[in-house]
Amino acid sequence: MFLIYKRNKEKKIVQKRRRRRRRRKFVLAQSFMSEQPISSCSESSTREKMICRILLLISLTSCVSGTLVVKVTQTSYQAEENDNITLEWMFTPRTNSSSSSLLISCQMLTNVKISTLYDVHEGVEVPESPDEQFAGRVQCDKDALREGRIRLHVSRLRTDDSGLYDCEVKTDDGTSSDSCRLKVTAQTLNLIISKMCQTLCQVDRLRAQCDVFKCFIFT
Repeated sequence: MFLIYKRNKEKKIVQKRRRRRRRRKFVLAQSFMSEQPISSCSESSTREKMICRILLLISLTSCVSGTLVVKVTQTSYQAEENDNITLEWMFTPRTNSSSSSLLISCQMLTNVKISTLYDVHEGVEVPESPDEQFAGRVQCDKDALREGRIRLHVSRLRTDDSGLYDCEVKTDDGTSSDSCRLKVTAQTLNLIISKMCQTLCQVDRLRAQCDVFKCFIFT
């Protein structure tokens, strides 16, 4: 009986202590809310949210900092025959373009064939890599490549240049690729006529300038 009485007494003491703690917390919370204005509460909550977002961003960045990622700057292009165009990809983290671990392979994919535009093997550009279709028509911006950008200038577009363009990059950080689509349409008769007219107008202007120059010399 004495042990039971003692246990019950200990339980009551513990319960009283818990009630006192709850009351203290409640009183402190009330005093804090009454002293702090609503605007400051909202500001503190906003700051806490911003801090949480920054910490999350830092943690995500640290997780993927060693992973290679390739992204196109534009998913689709449209041009006309005989036009020039620039296709661009970006890859992170950046690496030295002369690094022996850098491998780049850019290709055009269609339902019929796969054609190579640009190729870098162990940090060295392979000049004979472009297929016959793109021979002499593709140039890479070396300065942009040092900054982690692959800019391919394709000149004198043809209708059979239409297709899916995929660029794969491989470094010590891994392998990644991304693709974009190019559609080349044939020149219309009106466009051909307008270009011919522009050319003729330029010729007429040159002739007029030559006539004025001759008159100025012989007078």
